[in-house]
Amino acid sequence: MGTLGAILKHPVDIYPLLKLRMAAKHAEKQIPPEPHWAFCYSMLHRVSRSFALVIQQLGTELRNAVCIFYLVLRALDTVEDDTSIPTDVKVPILLAFHRHIYDRDWHFSCGTKDYKVLMDQFHNVSTAFLELGEGYQEAIEDITKKMGAGMAKFILKEVESIDDYDEYCHYVAGLVGLGLSKLFHASGLEDLAPDSLSNSMGLFLQKTNIIRDYLEDINEIPKSRMFWPREIWSKYVNKLEDLKYEENSVKAVQCLNDMVTNALIHMDDTLKYLSELRDPAIFRFCAIPQIMAIGTLAMCYNNVDVFRGVVKMRRGLTAQVIHQTKTMADVYGAFFDFSCMLKSKVDNSDPNAVKTLSRLEAAQKSCRESGALNKRKSYIIRNEPSYIPVLIVLFFILLSIIFAYLSANRPSY
Repeated sequence: MGTLGAILKHPVDIYPLLKLRMAAKHAEKQIPPEPHWAFCYSMLHRVSRSFALVIQQLGTELRNAVCIFYLVLRALDTVEDDTSIPTDVKVPILLAFHRHIYDRDWHFSCGTKDYKVLMDQFHNVSTAFLELGEGYQEAIEDITKKMGAGMAKFILKEVESIDDYDEYCHYVAGLVGLGLSKLFHASGLEDLAPDSLSNSMGLFLQKTNIIRDYLEDINEIPKSRMFWPREIWSKYVNKLEDLKYEENSVKAVQCLNDMVTNALIHMDDTLKYLSELRDPAIFRFCAIPQIMAIGTLAMCYNNVDVFRGVVKMRRGLTAQVIHQTKTMADVYGAFFDFSCMLKSKVDNSDPNAVKTLSRLEAAQKSCRESGALNKRKSYIIRNEPSYIPVLIVLFFILLSIIFAYLSANRPSY
């Protein structure tokens, strides 16, 4: 009923949702017949439906490389995430993971649900990896080695300072950005992007996820996962878990806004990276998640519900983003619109209001100076009319037409 209510409230979502459903069905039909590839693509759909959709934008060769890259890093992340694995067992696995991907027989049972299946049958991923071109293999191995070492470092180290936070996000996501840029370059479709821009692409996504997933991470059993830097949260509470308690709601929201403001610093680099892509498929693959990130930050900002559950964009809006993101003008438009949404929520009494507004205005300036804002359809910020009464009227008009038709053709006795 919730989905139906959302559709009735936002009927403009209907067509994009239908398109999204058709795209998902099409993606399922593209799963290769070979057992190991079939496992990889079906697993991709199970561990990340949104990523499985955007990856379909890519050509076959690059799509296969990115699929395996994602699953290798998802498996590495599953090892890191499993708080039940003793540190003396976990660290060696993280450090050696880049070698395991060459071993068709290696697997390690950990994680839960679909992630456990991925780890138990990891030999399928290794088999597929060994069929990739050498340039793709080298890029994936290099990033996996660096990421494993970084994760191992932070198993033994708390995220204390903002520098620590940036370093951690670099290891778990900035390196993903660097790796994808290497894969794009290996495909011959793109020039190699500067590391600083690739890193910012990853940090923008990762920081958004860390902000959104506060409650899930802090409630992790048997041990909390704490990624918000002490340098930020200690200004508001004595312990990070204190943010989830209702009596600390005001301070929690101020801390949340501080975290969002920190993430906004990566917007300009993100826009620059996207503006320099040439291949339309790679562009859509990269742009859609970044728009989802700024949209999610706009939803989370000044929103105490982050500490009560999961805050995310409605599915219909996600479908609109996927459907409408085709050019850089669409990206500038979405960033501008979501920045406006976020800006409208800034309270001047917030401790970081000046800094937040400054970063938003810098991004909006870049969007305006692109000259592209009038070349796209604005679908985020507007006073949406209430379509429900109109739909009801149209429904009764349709019923009247049908009734009149049936009456006119009714046989006489």
